Amino acid sequence: MAAVDIDLPMELDSQLHEETEREAEGFKEQGNVFYIKKEYSEAFNYYTKAIDVCPKNASYYGNRAATLMMLCRFREALEDSQQAVRLDDCFMKGHLREGKCHLSLGNAMAASRCFQKVLELEPSNSQAQQEHKNAAAVLEFERVAEYGFDKRDFRKVVYCMDRALGLSSACHRFKIRKAECLALLGRYPEAQSVASDILRMDSTNGDALYVRGLCLYYEDCIDKAVQFFVQALRMAPDHEKARVACRNAKALKSKKEDGNKAFKDNNFEAAYKLYSEALMIDPNNIKTNAKLYCNRGTVGAKLKKPDQAIEDCTSAIKLDDTYIKAYLRRAQCYMDIEQYEEAVRDYEKVYQTEKTKEHKHLLKSAQLELKKSKRKDYYKVLGVGKNATEDEIKKAYRKRALMHHPDRHSAATSDVQKEEEKKFKEVGEAFTVLSDPKKKTRYDCGHDLEDDTNNMGDFDANNIFKTFFGGPAGGFSFESNQNQAPGNFFFQFG
Repeated sequence: MAAVDIDLPMELDSQLHEETEREAEGFKEQGNVFYIKKEYSEAFNYYTKAIDVCPKNASYYGNRAATLMMLCRFREALEDSQQAVRLDDCFMKGHLREGKCHLSLGNAMAASRCFQKVLELEPSNSQAQQEHKNAAAVLEFERVAEYGFDKRDFRKVVYCMDRALGLSSACHRFKIRKAECLALLGRYPEAQSVASDILRMDSTNGDALYVRGLCLYYEDCIDKAVQFFVQALRMAPDHEKARVACRNAKALKSKKEDGNKAFKDNNFEAAYKLYSEALMIDPNNIKTNAKLYCNRGTVGAKLKKPDQAIEDCTSAIKLDDTYIKAYLRRAQCYMDIEQYEEAVRDYEKVYQTEKTKEHKHLLKSAQLELKKSKRKDYYKVLGVGKNATEDEIKKAYRKRALMHHPDRHSAATSDVQKEEEKKFKEVGEAFTVLSDPKKKTRYDCGHDLEDDTNNMGDFDANNIFKTFFGGPAGGFSFESNQNQAPGNFFFQFG
């Protein structure tokens, strides 16, 4: 037989209603006790029981919202606050809590509207006045940060987001913007930390996945970065930044690998072009671009373009001042063009960073070449290379000695005569050292020849000349008159 609805007496219905309210109030009071003790999870349970018994009471939702806020569950707290003001539009605490939830979640505009509503209900409410100012401050931080991001002033953005997060601690959007700028500033561990905190709470957050990928991308872990970008796009198919970053990462990897292959195949012109194209893909990728500049510098050295190679290595070092390989490559280029002071400076930097036997040897070699470069370069004096043979040295001496012989310049001014006499003497010194195997070996090894050169104070360039050309019998002779001024020689061709 079907159940039949019956009407209860009004007294009984009122009695049941009062009992329900008392039960709900009892649950609320117990919730208040736990709230005061800061046992918010227990307080939440009792406020929930009160709502279950009496779902039309705005204050119960308000109390549970306050508890959820203390548990940092701001989205749930927002829902309860909104339900509270739907039930009672004049519930001032409900509007205030809704505003605080909006502000904590980073929605400063909605928060401002809630605080304005509170001030309409209670114009002197000091808490609402202060929170309204806080919401306005967050809006201003957002505005300045947006402008800073457009101008690539990432430090300013990080500063603004830190200030905004001080008032909107649960705003993922602010955290993501901060993390992205930290990555763009090269502060990868900090950026990773922020993104990881978000992913622990929400493993499907596309923005956080994008930032994780961005950090890996900028640390030159291209393959892993692509995986995160793809995952971000799976969670948020319209994520434009992830799509662009994924495309750049793949293009950068492809160009770099093609350049490396061309280099290994000794196709240096092609390698140079490919590395140059790779450098145009993403100027923000500092670490990868530093490697590309260094690689291009290596190619420049192979192409016998040392100045260009040095410029590229310098660009690499500007991007990453800890990049040892770039310092080594630049130092070798400096050695090749005999700029030994610069080479020593680079090798010193390398050795201070990595004290290996190889680096110590490179530094000592550069220091030796620098020391040698500060002496008279007898090879340059004679105009021969450092690998010149004995015959080449003799021929060079013959040419230079005749060129600078004082009798050739007897009609010149006194200053010219003195200069040519000086050069004539230097040619004699150079020949004396380079024509003697022992002295030449010492000279080439960078040993000091001061003892030898001191003894040269008594050496006579004319005697060297006479000995070389064989005196009068050899077709040349000259006599120096002690009474004549320096440089006045008698020079006679036989």
